[in-house]
Amino acid sequence: MSLGNPAKGMLAAAVMAAAALFAAPASAEIKNLEIIAPANAGGGYDQHARAMQQVLQDHKLASSVQVVNIPGAGGTIGLSQFVTAKKRNPGLMISGLGMIGAILINKSPVSLDQVTPLARLTGEYQPIVVAADSPLKTLDDLVRKFKADPGSVSWGGFAVGSPDHILYGLLVKAIGGDVSKMNYIAAGAGGEMMASVLGGHITVATGGYNEMASQLQAGKLRALAISAPQRLPGIDVPTFKEQGVDVELVNWRAVMAPGNLKASEKQALDDAVGAMVRTDEWKRIAAERGWIDLYLPSDQFAAFVKDERTRIEGVLTELGLVK
Repeated sequence: MSLGNPAKGMLAAAVMAAAALFAAPASAEIKNLEIIAPANAGGGYDQHARAMQQVLQDHKLASSVQVVNIPGAGGTIGLSQFVTAKKRNPGLMISGLGMIGAILINKSPVSLDQVTPLARLTGEYQPIVVAADSPLKTLDDLVRKFKADPGSVSWGGFAVGSPDHILYGLLVKAIGGDVSKMNYIAAGAGGEMMASVLGGHITVATGGYNEMASQLQAGKLRALAISAPQRLPGIDVPTFKEQGVDVELVNWRAVMAPGNLKASEKQALDDAVGAMVRTDEWKRIAAERGWIDLYLPSDQFAAFVKDERTRIEGVLTELGLVK
């Protein structure tokens, strides 16, 4: 089963967006900007928030930029605080594919209807990894172990309904397994999850490639497969598809603004983020971290979010995570 790559089919829109951006004037500096990363330090949300902080300040698109980590419930605790907080001066929040699932599964009292979709930023393909001393050497080994005894495999991921959970569910369905027998462990993100797999507390882990790149390169982890449609340049990890398992998933990440923005405030933030993603510094950071450029400005991103919510709800329902 494949979720596909949202970059495909949006090429024309992306080209139009890029043309519009290059015609846009430079943004005025935004002062006292707070960016909420609705997760612990080290994960994808946090990395995007801190990359934005660095580039916005370096290029004088914003000043006094602060990153605040508010973890919990797949990002919905951060979302709740972002939505219910009093007037920010101004504020932004990192979001992504995972938050859509978390809202549905946690039956969050707040939703993305209460924020302003500001920009889709990047996408990332996900490897599944085991500790270097694991007896599982290949994807086939993992499949055989799960089929022989589903409970013997613990699948570590960020949160219930996260892209990690969705990826594992798609894998189990693709091999003809029973999703209801998955032993999914919400092991956190970044260093927290890596410690769990390295310590033998979970069988496999997943997340953005950059989150585990250093451990892979150091030989502490072994990647069994990656969710890309074809092998990625410079990354020697076989895809699921080349190993006969029809699974593909890209985890997109984005930035949201408050829901009660004035038109002028929205335009200023939209311009600032658009200018940010055009900088060589942002492009360099994205390349170093394996982030795929999936930038969409506010109006186009708002339409994408609407469609994506419908798509993800359907997938989660099929996986038995939403009823």
